[in-house]
Amino acid sequence: MSRVRTSTMDGDLQKVFGNPVPELYEAAVGHDASPALTRALELRSFLALTEEQVARVRDRVHADMDPDRDMGELSADKLRFEAQWLEAALDARDSYRAALGELLRTMPPPDQRARPVRTAQLRATATLPPSAAPAPQRAGAARARRP
Repeated sequence: MSRVRTSTMDGDLQKVFGNPVPELYEAAVGHDASPALTRALELRSFLALTEEQVARVRDRVHADMDPDRDMGELSADKLRFEAQWLEAALDARDSYRAALGELLRTMPPPDQRARPVRTAQLRATATLPPSAAPAPQRAGAARARRP
């Protein structure tokens, strides 16, 4: 997982989990790491990588469009390719941001561990009126079927 690159959602991760991202990665390698933390850091790594790709394409386009650059080097085909690359990288970035944001919004608070739920055992109590007649000898036996 990416630990060096930053992402635009690092602040959100720190706010939700209560520690800076490097410390979150250290906590995630422990055997008691929550699945939500592990998943969040995985999405964060993908996001950071994708944001780096967006920045690289942006920087290449800026370099190609530099006013001091020779106009003869400018290529419409190259710029179209960069636009396609940028569109794909931005789509991926938006998807990772949405997935990570959804995970952070829907996960239980980090201090709330999964605990078994205890429910009260309800008991039905009823008293039946005393019967005037004694129970038949075959009480509880299956009745014969009628044709």
